[in-house]
Formats: sequence, structure tokens, C-alpha cells
Amino acid sequence: MADSLPPDSPRSEPGFTPPGGRSPQASGAGRDPHEVKPWEREMLEKVLMAGIREQRAARRWKIFFRLLILAIIAFAVWSIFDFDGGSTTSVGSTTGKHTALVTLNGEISADGQASAQKINAALESAFEDKSAAGVILRINSPGGSPVQAGMIYDDIARLRAKYPKKPIYVVVEEMCASGGYYVAAAADKIYVDKASIVGSIGVLMDGFGFTGLMDKLGVERRLLTAGRNKGFLDPFSPQTDQQKTYALDMLEQVHQQFITAVKKGRGDRLKDDPDLFSGLFWTGQRSVELGLADGLGTVDSVARDVVKAPDLVDYTVKENLPERMARRFGAAVGAAAMKTMLMGTAVTMK
Repeated sequence: MADSLPPDSPRSEPGFTPPGGRSPQASGAGRDPHEVKPWEREMLEKVLMAGIREQRAARRWKIFFRLLILAIIAFAVWSIFDFDGGSTTSVGSTTGKHTALVTLNGEISADGQASAQKINAALESAFEDKSAAGVILRINSPGGSPVQAGMIYDDIARLRAKYPKKPIYVVVEEMCASGGYYVAAAADKIYVDKASIVGSIGVLMDGFGFTGLMDKLGVERRLLTAGRNKGFLDPFSPQTDQQKTYALDMLEQVHQQFITAVKKGRGDRLKDDPDLFSGLFWTGQRSVELGLADGLGTVDSVARDVVKAPDLVDYTVKENLPERMARRFGAAVGAAAMKTMLMGTAVTMK
């Protein structure tokens, strides 16, 4: 019998496999059923780590989208309201005696914040308010459209005639040049900072000519027009002497309109200087000496010491949310560049 085999029988030796059978180790005999093999442990760890990584990624995306929503909400609030930290209040927040403030900032253009429509509407409201002791037009502008500047100038003259007891003062901060000064000349007085840029009483028409480059590249310009002057100053066609003379005559007419407006507004305060209407610009201090400005001052000092009503109320027409967002992201710059390419050369006061 098998049990009677001696202890030194091969059956008892390690690794012995009975004929036609399996070893106890291979058959799992005597193995702990709870024992986990190394490959099983490694696979389990991989599954667990993949789940943890997926949870972490989901949590990060959730945080990202929450922060994005908060940023959009904060930007919308910031776009709607002004947080300039100044002492100016908005229309309707005070009924007492005050100085009305209107701001003309940036390029003067029909579709910008400094358009005649918006500036004139704000000035109209400021003059109509019986509680406003005076009006301050704060200007920071390099100029722009002579048409829009002329419309603002004319409306200021109209309002001054309609409300003769209510003065309007211009306060220049950084710059009041070309079309900006065209507007300023309509005010009762102009106050500047000693380092402000003032003047540039002139008109320009700028553009580009690409004919030489086109010849080098072998590009042929095919322009078809009805009317011999319809392609006037086309940047891809050679400039003729006739076109140049006509353009200069037109610029001279607009320049004379500018000069007439400045002389009418400033009167005998202007000094006799040959460079006054040459297109040069000066510091605020020098502009006072030339009679282009009346003195040094800020919005606060003029309201306090000249108007005698230190409380400021802002009548400026504010941008709506889409306009403000477009300006913040520079869409206005891209639109202006595209308009220049599509519409051609424009006359500007800059």
C-alpha cells in the first residue's frame, strides 16, 4: 500500500510528480484562498489609479469651469460700471448745486464713444439741468473727423447762446490736438496742465501707394470706373498731379474752416505767431502764452475755484455692454483698420 512506502521513497521527495498527476503546488493544494498573486495586485493597482486620475481630472475641469463663469460675471460687472475711484457722481444721484461733467475721450469719429451724437446729447442734458452751475468738458483726444468736431463745436455755440448764464469750460488732461482743439475753441475758457499737448491746428489726408511694389511682384491692377475721377487717390494706381492738386485744395478749405472756428472762439486772446496755424503743437504752459489756453487747472480745481460748485455730476453718455466689451478686446482697432482698407483715404484732424 502507498502508506507503507518508506520515508526515503521518491514519492516523498520535493518536486515529485506522480505518474499522470500534478504536483500539490501546481494543483493549488494547500494554497491560502485569500492570497493575491503579484500580477493580480498590479492589475488592481492600475485600475484604482486610473479611477483616481479620472476623478482628479473631473474635479479640475469642474473648478476650471466655475472659475471661468466667475471671471465672465466679474468682467460683465466691470464692463457695466466704472470703478475710477473718483469723486464724480452719476446723473440723478444729487439734486443740489453742482458742476456738470462731460468727457470727450479718444478719437472723434461717428461710430466711436467721442461721436457728435453722444457728446452733444450729454452737453444738452448738462445745460438743461437747472442745478448745474456750469459745465466742464474734459478732453483727452488726438483729433479725428473734422465733420464730427465741427458738429460738436456748433452745438456748443448753440447751447451757449441758449443758456447765456451757464458757462462751459474745457479742461485738457493729456492731449487736446487737432479736432480735439477744434471742439475746445468753442468753450468760454480752456484750462490745461503745464505738460498737456495742445494745438496741431491742421488737416491731413493720409494713405499708401503700392504701385512700385506691384510692379516688382508683377501684379497688374485692374480698376474699372464710370467717371474719370471715381478712382481718385486709389492706393494701387499712380497718383496724378491733378489728383494731388485737387486734394491739397480740399485740405486747404477744411484748414481754413478750422482756423476760422479757432479765431471766432478765442478772439483777441490769440497771440500773433506765424506758427500758430501751421500744425505744430505745444505744451500746456506754452499754449497759455500763445493764447490757445487760458490757464492751468484740473477738473476738480475748475469746479471748485471757477464754477464755485465742487460737487461733480457726470453726464457723459456711457457705452452699453457690447460696445464696452468690443472696445476692451480691441475690436474697434480691427474695425478701423478694415474700414480704412475698404473705404480708402479719409480726411482727419490729427
